[in-house]
Amino acid sequence: AIIYDQTCATEKRRRRKRGTFPDPARRAFINEAVCEGCGDCSRASNCLSVVPHETEFGTKRQIDQSTCNKDFSCVEGFCPSFVTVHGAKPRRRARVSPDDAGLPEPALPALDKSWSLLITGVGGTGVVTIGALIGTAAHADGLQVSVLDMAGLAQKGGSVWSHVRIAASADALQGLHVGAGQADVLLACDMVVAAGHDTLAVLRRGQTRVVLNTHESSTADFVLDRDFHLPGARLRRSIIEAAGASQVDPLDATAIAAALLGDAVAANVFMLGFAWQKGLIPLQRESLLAAIELNGTAVEANKVAFAWGRVAAADLPRVLAAAGIAEAPRAPRTLDDLIAARVAHLTGYQSGRYARRYARLVERVRETEGRMFSGSTALTEAVARNYAKLMSYKDEYEVARLYRAPAFRAALAAQFEDVGKVEIHLAPPLLASRDPRTGHLRKRAYGPWVLSAFRLMAPLKFLRGTALDPFGRTEERRAERALI
Repeated sequence: AIIYDQTCATEKRRRRKRGTFPDPARRAFINEAVCEGCGDCSRASNCLSVVPHETEFGTKRQIDQSTCNKDFSCVEGFCPSFVTVHGAKPRRRARVSPDDAGLPEPALPALDKSWSLLITGVGGTGVVTIGALIGTAAHADGLQVSVLDMAGLAQKGGSVWSHVRIAASADALQGLHVGAGQADVLLACDMVVAAGHDTLAVLRRGQTRVVLNTHESSTADFVLDRDFHLPGARLRRSIIEAAGASQVDPLDATAIAAALLGDAVAANVFMLGFAWQKGLIPLQRESLLAAIELNGTAVEANKVAFAWGRVAAADLPRVLAAAGIAEAPRAPRTLDDLIAARVAHLTGYQSGRYARRYARLVERVRETEGRMFSGSTALTEAVARNYAKLMSYKDEYEVARLYRAPAFRAALAAQFEDVGKVEIHLAPPLLASRDPRTGHLRKRAYGPWVLSAFRLMAPLKFLRGTALDPFGRTEERRAERALI
């Protein structure tokens, strides 16, 4: 039984693009520094738009602005890290369409037999649209085409397959379904669906070309388990093993599209442009662009996404640079780097004396571990991470300090354009009433004036844990100090 609680997120996005559904001029945002990664926001909202975000201080949470349906249920999570931003739009780095006039025209596949493409992805991101665009373009080129969509429960997070077959004559189509070992091209818009058994079965090693979006999308497992990590490396490896390493073009299309265009949903059209420039789509460019116009939704944005995909196929480093994405992974941090970062953090949290207390214990563990287990630093690293976390519990003074830090405003500016009014959702223990159902303090939105209050409160951190600390008498604060 499906119980209708609200319009599904996918349908909301469709209607908003067409201007037929209210689109609140505000967005949810998580202050990464304040977030502790507890997962209560996922529990409260049951939403896949609350996604994991890896940081120096562990796995935090962030809002996927491209898929957020703006019901703001995540804000009810019992955490002071949630902010609502009014009048802002997701920032896009690229202000103009790329100049693709100088790109070479690719050699298109010959249609001496039927040509088969399988598109895989997640419901609501435009997988079916890509199949429809290709089908429309094929008709414009005078070709025979079949498009078979297998959408299932295509709400947010549902697996979707679009089987596309193109031929010069109807007799050569040979059925609608791309069968085992029959795919000429796999447009893998989502890695989880692409690595499934049904998808891998259509690949033919050494023959099927794969354009693979390596972005690790959030799944229901993360909603249910706050510590779940998608086995991205294993998924990617299974696809490469099935097709052959030389046949796979991997790229994080979602991250590139979000950075360039301000909307990760543009990733699929971006991948279509990439595949066409690689010579994998047997259709004329003019026909594909005409199909985008006939579709009538986000026409200019989709044309720009298609053009950026073409440029990425010819010069990926150029596109990564335009998107502000580093191509090479960062060098791994050493244990000394980790300790130094925590010492600096604890100095800002309380004082240099407090940080030295941390450093003394970590050094004692390091000496003991080195003496007992030569060459091992696993215990020292665990202590370095977790003792610092234990010592820097998020009380009122720390929340105030982190909201007053320049990094908070910088994070807002990096994600949004024209940031207007900012509200912070808090449940101050001295002011909030308690919800009799959950036992939690009730949260409410506080306007920009609360940042001025934070400016006054943050320097009072020297009261932390003393007899004069007005916030330190609660059971929670006493327990945190006892644990240290």
